Amino acid sequence: MAMARGFLVAAALCLALAVPAAMGQAAAPAPKAAAAPAPKAAAAGPPNVTAILEKGGSYSTFIRLMKSTQQDTQLNSQLNGTSTGFTVFAPTDGAFSGLKAGTLNSLSQQDQVSLVQAHIVPRYYSMDAFDTASNPVRTQASGADGPYTLNITATSTDQVNVSTGVVVTTVGNALRADQPLAVYSVDKVLLPYALFGPKPPPSPPPVPSAGKKPSKGDSSASAEAPAGSGGNSAGAAAAGARAAGWVLAALVAAASLL
Repeated sequence: MAMARGFLVAAALCLALAVPAAMGQAAAPAPKAAAAPAPKAAAAGPPNVTAILEKGGSYSTFIRLMKSTQQDTQLNSQLNGTSTGFTVFAPTDGAFSGLKAGTLNSLSQQDQVSLVQAHIVPRYYSMDAFDTASNPVRTQASGADGPYTLNITATSTDQVNVSTGVVVTTVGNALRADQPLAVYSVDKVLLPYALFGPKPPPSPPPVPSAGKKPSKGDSSASAEAPAGSGGNSAGAAAAGARAAGWVLAALVAAASLL
């Protein structure tokens, strides 16, 4: 009996020690699975000038003009891989409303293309970079006399003015100012000098040369004398000679009778 009791006590002790160990093992947290790497963000594409203008609002006329001349797609294509960037001066709808009625409709399709391109500079300018702009600044537009240009000047009051030679306006807020595209609002349409500047007056027609009057003693004057005038003089001389001969004959006959 004593041995059986001792065996039971030993078994109970072993069981008491084994149960907490087993419970501790069960309570141990399972190892966490390795976190999957986060997907990489897609590379940002080139800026879209139309989307920028639409977000800015109040540029519907300029957007429509860019689309009708396909300058929006051309600029967006050029922005892909450009090393120098671009600067766009975007006239507001109020700027177009200030034009004389029929101004846009009077332009040919090519002139409308040139008008839009005259608002695009093939170089990125931050607002601070305008201080060092080398005038005249070339635009995307060109004509028979070369590229259309702008004069950009910064004032002492941190104001930037843009002139085409026809209009002068102030650069407004930036709709976008990051490389490679800067878009600035302007309150006037940048009318190119080549299209809207004063035209030179037409050349006067050549003056017809006056008829030359014959001078005295001019041989041409004698040539223009009435025909037959020379013949009349010769006839008179011959008649005079005959009369003189008759007179002389009569005197000779009278002398012979004496």
